[in-house]
Amino acid sequence: MHSFLRPLQGMAFCLLTLGVAQSALAASSILIWPIDPVLEADQQASALWLENRGDTPANLQVRVFAWNQEGFDDKYQNQRDVIGSPPVATIQPGQKQLIRLTRAKTFPAGEEHAYRIIIDEIPLPLPPAEAGSDKTAAAVRLQMRYSVPLFAYGAGLWSKPDASRPRDPNGAGLPQLSGRTLKVDGKSYIELVNRGAVHARLTEASLKSGSQSKPVVEGLFGYVLPGATMRWPVPVTQGDALQVRVNGQTSLQTLSLGQ
Repeated sequence: MHSFLRPLQGMAFCLLTLGVAQSALAASSILIWPIDPVLEADQQASALWLENRGDTPANLQVRVFAWNQEGFDDKYQNQRDVIGSPPVATIQPGQKQLIRLTRAKTFPAGEEHAYRIIIDEIPLPLPPAEAGSDKTAAAVRLQMRYSVPLFAYGAGLWSKPDASRPRDPNGAGLPQLSGRTLKVDGKSYIELVNRGAVHARLTEASLKSGSQSKPVVEGLFGYVLPGATMRWPVPVTQGDALQVRVNGQTSLQTLSLGQ
C-alpha cells in the first residue's frame, strides 16, 4: 500500500530540491478536467484532459491507484482494473493531452469502485551555472502532484447526474451517513460512517448549534467511501450537529453527532 499519497482534490504539493542556479524555477500550470471523472457501467473508457497553461513544456507521469479507506485513513494500491494511457506525456505550452481511462475488467453489478489518478509533473533539468561564477546558491524546484478521484460502476448503479445519458432512477446510488463525536488521547474527533452504495464527497462543513453555525472548512472536508469509517480532528461541543454538502447536492445535509 502507498501511504505517501494523499487525496488533494483540486490541490497540488511541491517537493523542494537543491541545485546550483540562483533562480527559483516555477512549475508549469496544469489545468485538469473533468475533476470528477467516472466510468459508467456501459462505458469502456472515459476521458481526462490535461492542458499546459504555463510557458514551458510539462513532462507528466500518470498513474491510477486503487483507493480504499482503512483505519480512518486513505490507502492506495497498485492495480490493473483501470489503465491510464499514455502513462507519460510531454505537453507543450498552450497544448492539451487526452488521457484515456480504460477499464480492463467488468465490475460486479451494483458496486462502486474507487481510484485515484496521480499526475506527477517531472521538473525540467536545472540550467547550468554561469561560466566563471564562483557563487554556489540553492535553487528551488517545484514538483507538482495532482490527485483526481475516479469512480467506476457495475451494472445497475450510478451516482453522477448526466442529462445526456438515459438513467434508470432505481439505479441512483446514495451515501448513507451517520456520525458521532469521540475523544482520542484528549483530542476531539468527528467520525462518519457511510453505509450507502456510493461515496460521499463532503464540502462546506460547519458545526450547527441551534441557530448558530460555525464554519469548519469552506472547501473540501473529505471523502467517505462505501462501507468506510473516517475521522477528522474537529473541536466539538455537546449538542453540535454537522452541516455539510454531500456530493454537490443543492441543499446542505445536517448530521446529528451522538457520543
